[in-house]
Amino acid sequence: MKDTLNGKLNGKVALVAGATRGAGRGIAVQLGAAGATVYATGRSTRERRSEIGRPETIEETAELVTAAGGQGIAVPCDHLDPAQVRALIDRIEREQGRLDVLVNDIFGGDHLTEWDTPVWEHSLENGLRVLRLAIDTHIITSHFALPLLLRRPGGLVVEIGDGTTEYNDTHYRVSLFYDLSKVAVNRMAFALAKEIGPRGATAVALTPGWLRSELMLDSYGVTEDNWRDALVKEPHFAISETPAFVGRAVVALAADPEVARWNGQSLSSGQLARIYGFTDVDGSRPDAWRYAKEVQDAGKPADVTGYR
Repeated sequence: MKDTLNGKLNGKVALVAGATRGAGRGIAVQLGAAGATVYATGRSTRERRSEIGRPETIEETAELVTAAGGQGIAVPCDHLDPAQVRALIDRIEREQGRLDVLVNDIFGGDHLTEWDTPVWEHSLENGLRVLRLAIDTHIITSHFALPLLLRRPGGLVVEIGDGTTEYNDTHYRVSLFYDLSKVAVNRMAFALAKEIGPRGATAVALTPGWLRSELMLDSYGVTEDNWRDALVKEPHFAISETPAFVGRAVVALAADPEVARWNGQSLSSGQLARIYGFTDVDGSRPDAWRYAKEVQDAGKPADVTGYR
């Protein structure tokens, strides 16, 4: 798959806001594999970890981008701080003079979410911070980044969430605060599309499926090399995907001269794989959200036949 990515985004400049780990890192690396210059931002650096306390850093992400064939540039940034975001965009403008792709992948609220806990029992402080991390960060980043992105026609904004609009509209996401945060991200893409579409740019919402992020692998006590060992505990994990899969979805969108056809829509990695023809690193095309609806949520036994 890498050979088909090479050169697709040569000369393009991307900002992946929230690129420390998970989907953000996977997206940044795949953009690099396609030749883009990628600014990778987050709060966890080699000198200082965020309150999440995980070991991944933005410097590692930038190095992976460069190793993949692009140019990775790590910039520490708290996207809740308007001054830091303004300085970030000023730097991109000064160094590159353009911004072609903005990926809003900032979150970092999983450790604050109290799953299966009603709102009156959930920590109010933690819940409100979840909303700030999921919503305010994206709005602040778009506020400062979009004037630069709109200078050239064809810019792309990708709002990364969890669940398509179709799925989230009919499924409770196990916490009021988490539920609201993910519904809001999809709606932001819809609203941004109305504002930037007439100005020559495109905004979409994009969700990975069941992501084999560093955190998820750790939670099952497995690595990417032996991830199938987790199927003993959770058979439905067979539908999971690597962060590279959603990264390749972003590359496909960014390289599509007719990307405006998706403006305002809620998309998934599995859906776009069928349309654009890319695969996950193992050559499969897992369609996790269709699987969730038709198999997992339907109470059927795990069987990924026809879904990957």
